Amino acid sequence: MRSLRSWGIGDLADLEQLALLAGNDLGAGFLVVNPLHASSGVEPIDPSPYLPASRRYPDPAHLRIEATHEYAYAPPAMRRDIDALGEDLRKAGPAGDLIDRDAVWEAKISALRLLYALPAAERGPGRDADFRAFLRREGEPLRTHATWLTIVARHGRDESTWPKGLSDPRSPQTRAWQGAEAAEIAFHCWLQWLLEEQFSAAKSACERARMPYGIIHDLAIGAQADGADVWADSEVYAHGVTVGAPPDEFNQSGQNWASRPWRPDKLAETGYSSYRRILAGTLRHAHGLRIDHVMGLFRLWWIPEGKSADQGTYVSYDHDAMLGVLTLEAHRSGALLIGEDLGTVEPWVRTTLASRGILGTSVLWFERDNEGRPLHAARWRTDALATVTTHDLPPTAAVLAGESLDATDWLEQLRREGLLRRGAGESETVDALHRYLAWTPARLVGVYLPDAVGDRRPHNLPGTDAEAYPNWRYPLADGTGAPVLLEDFARNPRVRSLARALRILG
Repeated sequence: MRSLRSWGIGDLADLEQLALLAGNDLGAGFLVVNPLHASSGVEPIDPSPYLPASRRYPDPAHLRIEATHEYAYAPPAMRRDIDALGEDLRKAGPAGDLIDRDAVWEAKISALRLLYALPAAERGPGRDADFRAFLRREGEPLRTHATWLTIVARHGRDESTWPKGLSDPRSPQTRAWQGAEAAEIAFHCWLQWLLEEQFSAAKSACERARMPYGIIHDLAIGAQADGADVWADSEVYAHGVTVGAPPDEFNQSGQNWASRPWRPDKLAETGYSSYRRILAGTLRHAHGLRIDHVMGLFRLWWIPEGKSADQGTYVSYDHDAMLGVLTLEAHRSGALLIGEDLGTVEPWVRTTLASRGILGTSVLWFERDNEGRPLHAARWRTDALATVTTHDLPPTAAVLAGESLDATDWLEQLRREGLLRRGAGESETVDALHRYLAWTPARLVGVYLPDAVGDRRPHNLPGTDAEAYPNWRYPLADGTGAPVLLEDFARNPRVRSLARALRILG
């Protein structure tokens, strides 16, 4: 979701505006966003939000430059220079091109360096004091994260090419590096402080719009094997293996997600401190949290390096401890929890999650009875987020066009229930599918944004690489491929029709 003001990719100011629009004009009760975790900042930046460099800290690429205090009070000549950096990206926004994260980050970090170079006095005494308090509060973990960013910016992400000692965050060589690069490390800490402000503004927008749930952030299943989290807490990660999934009906060769798993024994020995810090950092910005692949709290498919995904094995975790830490941190934050419990999940796991107050995930295409027929609305779970589809499946418009899943039996179910007339068009059918969700007892009913505007392009095809498919690089567009910007979203006829279908717009 981009706007006329964002630099080629949606940012936190767009999220704030979307919250106000969705809550006030469309009656929405919550927004679920994909992970906003930190990237490495080194090109090429991985476009997948589910393979970040760090899950503890967010990505400065999501900052709105013009929303910073420093931009507002910068000298006019500097503001003109910054505006010029973003001009081409803003022009490219409505053109429908693929999202170019490398170009976005190059422009944004250049602008942010200009602003950071302003004297501290330009921030004002209170603002400067707030930044220093933020540094004290975040302490050594933030400094360690910023240190990794400075190292990879200079030497790349391959640790084998780094100067001796830098592979250990606590080595004398790393301490010396921190002294020599203190200014650059402080710059990356400053970026996190700016993110804190803009995340807070987005969260407050949900509250002003009187959303009962607000922003629900997403916690990825893991981070990059050579990323900041693994470097900072190397002893709690299992080296020589990556995480994935065994073969199933959708991926017959299995999947390798290229993230490094935690060692269950080291997690326990360290009091789950790494896990707790990640949860606390994400929940600080959220009203709720979606746990991607929630089965990862119970077991993970470990794949030895050099082996194919079907040659892995399951490794179990102390799920009582993992769930206990999760629910404790959520309780402290007053946050709602949703587990993505799709795929092969034993019934006792769903029962265990429900007993802890963690909602499940119900996707219409997969909700079937024991005979494989569409599950009647009255028999759906109460403790769940119900949606028609997910970001890992084709949008509903593509399904209805016969491009992937067979929706025939579901359309017949809608007709039997009197929700869909024969000969109905695509938009009317999408409305009927969501109206069916509203009939279920599910606590939350969600709308995938591409479904709201008729986008037909899958935004992610699991198991494909950058050469095969541009995963996570399509901006929001309608069925004709024309971009749908934030300024047009709430006025879009399909969006308003769908809101009426869900009985949240009169």
